[in-house]
Amino acid sequence: MAAGATIHTFAVQLADVDRGVYDDFTLRVARHPSETDAYMVTRLLAYCLEYQDGIAFSEGVSSTDEPAVLVRDLTGAVTVWIEVGAPDAARLHHGSKLADRVVVYTHRDPTKVAAAWDGKKIHQAEEIVLRSFDSGFIDGAVVALGRRNTITLSVTESQLYLNLNDAVLMSVMRDETIR
Repeated sequence: MAAGATIHTFAVQLADVDRGVYDDFTLRVARHPSETDAYMVTRLLAYCLEYQDGIAFSEGVSSTDEPAVLVRDLTGAVTVWIEVGAPDAARLHHGSKLADRVVVYTHRDPTKVAAAWDGKKIHQAEEIVLRSFDSGFIDGAVVALGRRNTITLSVTESQLYLNLNDAVLMSVMRDETIR
């Protein structure tokens, strides 16, 4: 855990109808002082929306060779590389060579995020998925954020329903390929 990190606890109820994933779990998320609340909430949503056996948060901003979230198989090999925000092309290139699947979750304008990758060398770029949310969705979640949180997250037909500490938010989850 990073020095000076703020710990947020999340009691999560997940019902992802689209993937057939239903589970209740508790997460302790360390927010590094240089990390914005919007980035942390996006990182949390990426974890929940990719939830499966072997998923874990990396060391975060202090780790330069791992994504924000990753999935490892039983041998320890990285199977899913999950970036958050606006990673550079070199990180995506590295991740797509290392993992079977790469996905980016962003709280920023996805058009601007993808534009930064134009013309850059990215291994299997056409396989990388860029996920974004409706404008204001992440900001609404940030307003409801506390140190101890209760979340109910439901996903059906790419529609997200989030109840965070009794604040109810909805968003369409948009998937785009980067090329």
